[in-house]
Amino acid sequence: MPLYKSLLRRKTLHWVGGVALAGAVLMAPVPAFAAVSEETAFVFNTLLFLIGGFLVMWMAAGFCMLEAGLVRSKNVADICLKNISLYSVAGIMYFLIGYRLMYDGVDGGLLGSFGLWSPDDGAALAEDGDFSAGYAAASDWFFQMVFVATAASIVSGTVAERVKLVPFLVFTALLTGLVYPIQGSWHWGGGWLAERGFADFAGSTLVHSTGGWAALTGAIILGPRLGKYDAQGRPRAIPGSSLPLATLGTFVLWFGWFGFNGASQLALGSAADSIAISQIFANTNMAAAGGVVTAVTLTRWIYGKVDLTMSLNGALAGLVAITAEPLTPTVGQAILIGAVGSALVVFAVPFIDRMKIDDVVGAVSVHLVGGIWGTLAVPLTNGDASFITQIVGVVSIGAFVIITSTALWFALKYSMGIRLDAESETMGSDIAELGLEAYPEFGGGSQKLRGG
Repeated sequence: MPLYKSLLRRKTLHWVGGVALAGAVLMAPVPAFAAVSEETAFVFNTLLFLIGGFLVMWMAAGFCMLEAGLVRSKNVADICLKNISLYSVAGIMYFLIGYRLMYDGVDGGLLGSFGLWSPDDGAALAEDGDFSAGYAAASDWFFQMVFVATAASIVSGTVAERVKLVPFLVFTALLTGLVYPIQGSWHWGGGWLAERGFADFAGSTLVHSTGGWAALTGAIILGPRLGKYDAQGRPRAIPGSSLPLATLGTFVLWFGWFGFNGASQLALGSAADSIAISQIFANTNMAAAGGVVTAVTLTRWIYGKVDLTMSLNGALAGLVAITAEPLTPTVGQAILIGAVGSALVVFAVPFIDRMKIDDVVGAVSVHLVGGIWGTLAVPLTNGDASFITQIVGVVSIGAFVIITSTALWFALKYSMGIRLDAESETMGSDIAELGLEAYPEFGGGSQKLRGG
């Protein structure tokens, strides 16, 4: 793929070549930043993709720990298996079909081509001293792949404690192999939204809202957990197994988000890029901080006591909100963007509960609501973005993901079934699906099941 197509892939308004251009040499002052060689830029750009990629991969552990802490003890092993499996399925599907569907030959259209990814597709090999591609192809593929796994992780927490393992993994395969790459191609692949000037720096809509829409449709079609609502239809709180584990998961996600947003600059081959990435890191961090403080303040004011789980989701909402544009805001603006995202989540969680949509971890509120807000907030700090175009992007991607996800969930429901039966749900998915427990010393259920 030529470099100019790579430029279209993620941020059409940001320079991704990776080499600072020298100024005119005749009768000109010394440039502020000296240019580096193509090979040096190649190395640093590749390193950025790799570091950013393994930081985003570490977010898979964050999602796993967050969800494990917020589900009940009888479902912890099952949610751990779902998280490590969905990451693996996402990687395989992105290799088999997703990457080329998202990036190969989109050219202002609706999708790319079908076929396996190979290193030769993304950049010229550098063995012969040709570094013009700007980065190693495998580093780019790896960085893109871990993003699709993030979208799938959002779904697992929402539908936890009552979805069957196998149909969930089938849905994950279709989401990561088809749904995510197609809508992603519209912007990052140089498709029709990129042509219109849609702006989503690191994926508030393309990653987080996409996962949020898929999770929302799944929660509605699955229905709520047993005991979630009383006879009058009022929601009951169902405490999770470990708030320390959920807190650890949130910190891991916060840490990984520096790779998620920072490496989305897509270049570290110049001083200008290093300055931009530094600003992205600062804004990402402070948006999360603004989200925490807002959630702590609002829950203390509304409920009389601070809600830890809401504060954790406040941090994540701040991170999701700043993801659409983490470069152009000032630090103060980033704090406000994160604060608004957190405030929206504080009110969205109980609203969704009252609508009898059972979202176990609050992922719809965090990733869908926070993602929409972050995308619509881009023009507040980026003068090149348009509110109308941002709305078009949010609505079109939302409609596509809702339609395709609904069709997939219903197809699975009426073919293989997607929900555990009442006995299995009451017993817990650990024993029902895996035949073991995450915390066997608490009950001994798995020993009884096996006759031990």
